[in-house]
Amino acid sequence: MTSLHTLLKTNVGDGRAPGAVALVARGDRVEVEAVGSADAEGTTPMRRDSIFRIASLTKPVVAAAVMMLVDDGRIALDDPVAPWLPELAAPSVVRTPSSPLDDVVPAARPITVADLLTFRAGYGFPSDFSLPAVVPLFTELRQGPPQPQLVAAPDEWMAALSRIPMLRQPGEAWLYNLCSDIQGVLVARVSGSPLPDFLAERIFEPLGMSDTGFAVPPADLDRFTGYYRAVEGGLELVDAPDGQWSAVPPFPSGGGGLVSTADDWYAFARMLLAEGAAGGRRLLSPESVRQMTTDHLTPAQRAQSTLFLEGQGWGFGGSVDVEAVDPWNVPGRYGWVGGTGTAAHLVPSTGAVTVLLTQLEMSGPTPPGVMREFWRYAADA
Repeated sequence: MTSLHTLLKTNVGDGRAPGAVALVARGDRVEVEAVGSADAEGTTPMRRDSIFRIASLTKPVVAAAVMMLVDDGRIALDDPVAPWLPELAAPSVVRTPSSPLDDVVPAARPITVADLLTFRAGYGFPSDFSLPAVVPLFTELRQGPPQPQLVAAPDEWMAALSRIPMLRQPGEAWLYNLCSDIQGVLVARVSGSPLPDFLAERIFEPLGMSDTGFAVPPADLDRFTGYYRAVEGGLELVDAPDGQWSAVPPFPSGGGGLVSTADDWYAFARMLLAEGAAGGRRLLSPESVRQMTTDHLTPAQRAQSTLFLEGQGWGFGGSVDVEAVDPWNVPGRYGWVGGTGTAAHLVPSTGAVTVLLTQLEMSGPTPPGVMREFWRYAADA
């Protein structure tokens, strides 16, 4: 079988990602490889503790934060979100997904905490990004590839969201991404702490995730990778280490704003595998972990979401493999991929964890070949 080192080496350089860090863990056996460089020029070798923009690998972390508030008794899954998010107290919904923005009806029922966690609140991305109710998500809310310094602060962002009609009725359909950003605002308002502070106190510090946050301190910029996009003839720098993640942004994105390392995300995954416990301390209840890692979609909702989901369901903050449709597809596997070239999963039934971090932007929602090769390697390891 091809070694992990060889697999990574064959997928870096020559217009592909400059480097990569991969971690495969099964029980106490942990394999980690770092290959290539942190920059396209090849001047900084990739390291095990290199820091990456993890994009949508932020989503499971923020979902865990919501569930901590559920465990605290501050909110409940069936609670309407309006007391904390009054901007969503009386949302309108376009009459049909293709209707113009002014052809709306009232929401049939309130949006609940569970709606946000399952991505069925009515806001988000369907298969067609050109629909009238989807376009403002890009233009007004800055959804899409992360640009943290360009997004408005939470109160202003929520005010803009309140002026955009929902695409579907609450509970009706799975729509991607936006609900995680709303979850981040919910956590801050319910807890009374800014999202970065809450995550640091309740998740990062207890788990020793010292390199995870919404910005990279100046002292650690030498470990921060560049972020690139493939263009004709090579790579284009999207963000340098001293760029948009060098300061805490106005809007800490619960959908994709975190930076992290392979070992930090592994620490988060181990906590979930231990049913919410770490270092003799319980961060989440076993029931909350079970809710996070269980598919909540109907077969019809899964079937409508093939642009993002490939035979998977959705838990809280990540996908859940429902059936083995590929050699790497393990029923019950929980995790997700990030548009900056990242992927992380865990398998509760086996205790396996896989983390792959690159710095090359994905060209679309379909995972690239290197991720699939990595998952197949991990499945056979």
